[in-house]
Amino acid sequence: MTRTWRYAAAALAVAAAALGCSTEESPVTKQPGASSAAEALVVAFRIANGTVSPVNERREAEVGQPIDLVVDSDADDELHVHATPEYTFAVRPEAGQRFRFTVQVPGRVEIELHHAHKTVATVVVRP
Repeated sequence: MTRTWRYAAAALAVAAAALGCSTEESPVTKQPGASSAAEALVVAFRIANGTVSPVNERREAEVGQPIDLVVDSDADDELHVHATPEYTFAVRPEAGQRFRFTVQVPGRVEIELHHAHKTVATVVVRP
């Protein structure tokens, strides 16, 4: 039985070392050109009198970076975000609607208005 406890203690010591159990925090450095996770990419657009503006906007973001959609609309519609994970947001006829999401898989993300049949923006999400 003593031998089992010694193996268990050794296994715990190895696991603690592997996890880097330390009270010291390592400094966080920001890579040039890298954005902070707190800085959201804002994509703003308007739906008025059956017209969407702008359309087909091209933007860039990083995996995990918040993306805010800001919508002024005079009509109901539905936003589809074709990403991983996918998102759907209900647009109401009101100004200043805000929808936030993040993308976890790099690639091209299309943001479309379902009823208007318009692509508002395509966001290239980088790792």
